[in-house]
Amino acid sequence: MDIARVTRYISDLWDAEIVPQLVEYIRIPNKSPMFDRDWAAHGYMDAAVKLMETWARGKLSQLPGATLEVVRLEGRTPLIYIEVPGQGDDTVVLYGHLDKQPEMTGWSEGLGPWTPVLKGDKLYGRGGADDGYAIFGSLAALLALREQGVAHARCVILIEACEESGSYDLPHYVDHLAPRIGNPSLVVCLDSGCGNYDQLWLTTSLRGMTGGELTVQVLEEGVHSGDASGVVPSSFRILRELLSRLEDPETGRIKPDELYADIPAQRIEQARAAAGVLGNAIYQKFPFVEGMQPVTEDLTELVLNRTWRPQLAVTGVDGLPPLDSAGNVLRPKTSVKLSLRVPPTLDGAKAGEFVKQLLEKDPPYGAKVSFKLEKDGSGWNAPPLSPWLEQAVAEASQQYFGAPAAYMGEGGSIPFMGMLGAKFPQAQFLITGVLGPHSNAHGPNEFLHIPTGKKVSMVVAEVVARHFQNHSR
Repeated sequence: MDIARVTRYISDLWDAEIVPQLVEYIRIPNKSPMFDRDWAAHGYMDAAVKLMETWARGKLSQLPGATLEVVRLEGRTPLIYIEVPGQGDDTVVLYGHLDKQPEMTGWSEGLGPWTPVLKGDKLYGRGGADDGYAIFGSLAALLALREQGVAHARCVILIEACEESGSYDLPHYVDHLAPRIGNPSLVVCLDSGCGNYDQLWLTTSLRGMTGGELTVQVLEEGVHSGDASGVVPSSFRILRELLSRLEDPETGRIKPDELYADIPAQRIEQARAAAGVLGNAIYQKFPFVEGMQPVTEDLTELVLNRTWRPQLAVTGVDGLPPLDSAGNVLRPKTSVKLSLRVPPTLDGAKAGEFVKQLLEKDPPYGAKVSFKLEKDGSGWNAPPLSPWLEQAVAEASQQYFGAPAAYMGEGGSIPFMGMLGAKFPQAQFLITGVLGPHSNAHGPNEFLHIPTGKKVSMVVAEVVARHFQNHSR
């Protein structure tokens, strides 16, 4: 395969078509169903599907025999299903998603979640990097192979629409399409992160996730704080006490041993190597306020904390009035949204049930305590790379990035990976992405680093070609 020709073809396609398509995609507020319960009525998800479908159909004529279908199961978010015929008996699955996280506050002046802005090599706006580029990057890779007449296996592209809600619709689609998907020997996922923009990063593991809404109620209605304080326990104080069952308030360490898992020796070594590559950038990529420090100065421990250890985040709160409306009232209840990341090898559903029991049992003062579980996604630990894939990844990183490949777990979750890992235990996995330093997925000022998107597309082309070469022997 002519490396220079692949580079030129994919780069030109990104500049001429993919970036303009992503600009239009960013404008669509197609929030995941968890954040837009009326998503079907609003039509934004359908608009995003239509945008991607229209562009993809325009390219299928260059891929003889390729087909596209928007699959819609009753009451579920849609899924884009593309088949591209190939040679041999093997199948490659390429995965991405098109739903988005909600707006979030704090965007810089001139930027916004649904306002695409190009600044140099960066395209700002919600969803371009997470994960709208996936369908475009996957097809760009296959088109580049076709342009050179390079053989590849049959490829199936799956683009789901509820990943940011935990992919609860996806198992139904995978089961529905199982006879058509077949038994893939390689899975490519473009929904992950990268430690920097200087080399290819492979994701070796993904944490699972559980969480939901914790509510503490002490009164039927608010009362004068001067009259009730000291008699009626504060719902906020009780909530703090309950959270302390789960998390050490001084260190942030999750207390119950049931929420931990043994870390494989190879993952510890990879964490140490990644820390050596990234150095202080592991924490300096975050917008700390002046004087703020990370939880530890041990860089390897920071990597392991965000990839293999349970961690809690409070992501929302209800029952607290705005500061300018906060009168002297002892409030009746406080609710918080909890997001608990759990180790890759821990059962997410069992972890959620454990947390629910931990928080609801023996409520202080007899308060009304409820924990409504919303998420129970298990994590994923990658199988060892086959020699052919390890070599292909190493050479592709050198060819297109000019630097060695790096390996690191990710703190986020991609439920699809665990699902496919269980269904296809013999498959190899190439999990990578473009979410690098300061790209701030899910937060304000999210951006796609366009050169990395191009290079990742080139790597996919290289690996898909090498897959066929290896499996056709």
